[in-house]
Parts: sequence; structure tokens; C-alpha cells
Amino acid sequence: MSWDSEHFDPLPPSTIEPPPQQKHWLKRLLAPLGGIALLIWKIAGPLLLALKNVKLFAFSLTFLVSLAAYTSIWGWRFALGFMLLLMVHEMGHVIQLRREGVPASAPMFIPFLGAFVGMKEMPKNAWAEAKVGLAGPVLGTLGAGVCLAAAVATDSDLLRAVAYTAFFLNLFNLIPVVPLDGGRAAAAFHPAFWFVGVFAVALLFFWHPNPLILVIAVLGAYELFHRWGHRNDPQAQAYYATPWRQRLTIGVVYLALIGLLVLGMEASYLHRSF
Repeated sequence: MSWDSEHFDPLPPSTIEPPPQQKHWLKRLLAPLGGIALLIWKIAGPLLLALKNVKLFAFSLTFLVSLAAYTSIWGWRFALGFMLLLMVHEMGHVIQLRREGVPASAPMFIPFLGAFVGMKEMPKNAWAEAKVGLAGPVLGTLGAGVCLAAAVATDSDLLRAVAYTAFFLNLFNLIPVVPLDGGRAAAAFHPAFWFVGVFAVALLFFWHPNPLILVIAVLGAYELFHRWGHRNDPQAQAYYATPWRQRLTIGVVYLALIGLLVLGMEASYLHRSF
């Protein structure tokens, strides 16, 4: 097929001027539409911006509410240090979830119950879930270690107390029961480890009754019942099929964390009140 150059218009249609009558008609039509579009943008623009920042708003609000709650008991300095180290712990989960390609919310804080990160889907297998579970205590242990180093450098009993609390909470989170981090790490070994975790939490509750421990025991028992009952399903077997090298890696990191956290608690323990 030949192309007749005499009938070829080198200008795109958008650059062609319409006839005067057509241009005047278009202006009358588009003028009110433009005004309506401007009005909609003035109303919806701030709303869209707020929706875009809703995660940051929720994070900030829950952080400040929890900070105020802890301040009412321990004072603002201890409360602020505790909240910052709790945030460091939760950011470990967020970072690893994003590395695994799992959409996750910003950390949300609940006074006297801790914090959580919402997952829109489960990790692809138990190996990924274990890494997500251990990422929080790993980063949390590093944060507590930095706090302890600052306490030693400044001879601050306040920072020692904050570090001790952070070491303890990270160690507590390693109990092998879901929803604690240790329960997600135990998934890489065998679901039977959750029985140990539920039993340990139950003993802890009878030794030191506490509503938080009771909540963890109930949630742990539910997760154990649900996951154990489906352990023989093909999808579950594929999910928990973890090569021994990966199990060894999780085991080494898990035991190393326990050792470091116990040492950290010993090093930061206060033998006098501050």
C-alpha cells in the first residue's frame, strides 16, 4: 500500500485549530466542567492526602496513646525509651515482611499489650515465617544492646532499666507459641514444638497470673488446635516442608538469641533502685 505525501498532514490532530464557531462552543461547554473539576479537587484533594497518610496517622496515634499510658505509671523518660525499643523490635518484622514480598501495615501499639504488625497474607512457607518471626527479636536485641552501651557510657540506671526490660520482652517473645515470635520460628522445626510453648505459657500464668499471659495462652491454644488439626493437609505439608539446613539456621539463630538475651539481662540488671 503506497502513501500519498500530498494528503499527509504532519501536525497531530490536537494542534489543529477548530473553526471559530466550534471553538466558541467548546469553551462554553468546558468552562463549567472546569469549575466543577476544580471544586471537586479542592474538596477531595485533602481527603486523598489524608488517606495516603492514614498508616502514618494510625502509627503516630497508637504510639502517642501508648506512650501516655506508660508515662502515667513509669514517667515519660522510661516510657519513651521503652516505646522506642518496642518500635525497633516491630520494625524488624516490617523490614523482613517486605523483604519476603508480604504486604504489611505499620506497627500498631496497644497500651499494656505491646504492639503488632498486620499481614495481609501469610508468608509463602514456614522458612519465610520463621525469618519474619526472628527478625523482631534480632533487631530488638540489637536495640537493647545499644541502649545498654549508652547506659554504661553515661552510667545511667534509667537506661539500664530500659535495656533490661527490652531484653526481657524479647526473650519472652521467643516462647515457642503463636502469636509470639518464637512460635513462628518453631514452625520451621515442627508444629509439635507449639505444645511446649502452650505448656510453658500455662505454667507461667499459674506462677504469675496476668491478663496478658492469659490472652497469649488462649490464642496459642487456638492456633495450636487449628494448625495441628490441618497438619496433614497437602497445603500444610508443603508449607512446613523445610530443608534441614534451613532448620539448622533457624535453630542456631534461635538459641543464640536466647543466650544473648540472658546475658543482656544479667549485664543490665539493677541491684539498686533508680
